[in-house]
Amino acid sequence: MSAILFLEQALNGVQFGLMLFLLAAGLTLVFGIMDMINLAHGSLYMIGAYFMASFVQATESFWLGLPLALGATALVGAALEMSLLRRLYGRDHLTQVLATFAIILIANEAVRIAWGSQPIMLNPPAALTGPVTLPGGLQYASYRLLIIAVGAAVAVALYLLVTRTRVGMLVRAGASNREMAVAMGVNIRRLFTAVFALGAALCALAGAMLGPILAVQVGMGENILILAFVVIVIGGIGSIRGAFVAALMIGLVDTLGRSFAVDVLRLFMGPSPARTVGPALASMLIYVLMAVVLTLRPTGLFPAAGR
Repeated sequence: MSAILFLEQALNGVQFGLMLFLLAAGLTLVFGIMDMINLAHGSLYMIGAYFMASFVQATESFWLGLPLALGATALVGAALEMSLLRRLYGRDHLTQVLATFAIILIANEAVRIAWGSQPIMLNPPAALTGPVTLPGGLQYASYRLLIIAVGAAVAVALYLLVTRTRVGMLVRAGASNREMAVAMGVNIRRLFTAVFALGAALCALAGAMLGPILAVQVGMGENILILAFVVIVIGGIGSIRGAFVAALMIGLVDTLGRSFAVDVLRLFMGPSPARTVGPALASMLIYVLMAVVLTLRPTGLFPAAGR
């Protein structure tokens, strides 16, 4: 296990964690403020990736396609919240799970009708297709560095939005005590729509940035949605800081585990058992991490105030 390889995989883990944060940030705000379990959150990630691929193809520019994809997905999210999800507020969580699971099925079929069943290629910007030499001689993909930079910048911007602005104050008030916020004159419907549209835009950003690395295909949101829920459970429901820390933890644990579990197990057992046990153990690590965190802190690492 060389230091260069470890550093490369650590950077991959940070990149993956920051993209998970973009997904989990919107999800934890929706869950924390609206007290709603939205399984359709991953579908917005998928729709954002498809919008990105279509707009890049139409404009022949990655940078023109990106804001168009974010805006279009935010509009889809706002329309979804106002037309369907608003009727689910106040319902029990089982009803919300069943209704939003139905939205997943509808979204998958709608995407299949609009774009077809075959995966769509989404290429990174031409200027970012080559590697960059980092200190220590590591050759690392420049596009992955862009993902890390974008994820970190969005994390800082979102933290400042929530903690330093009037909008953030309203968001925190709605998350802490919805009834008191309404009594103080907050337009809770408008706040819910804005938060949901922001979460949809963050989903689209994650889908657009990961599209050139992963396949843009029907159903791509389901697997990553599970990880997003793990993030908000570990970080604390309604907590942006918790989502950020938990996403980085999960990104690093998952990436490093899948890369080095077999090598570590070879220190304690033979090569053949290590190759058998290693992948299975690596796939379990994030859930083991969740179990450990919840055992020590049942409300998550940084639960939002009022929870």
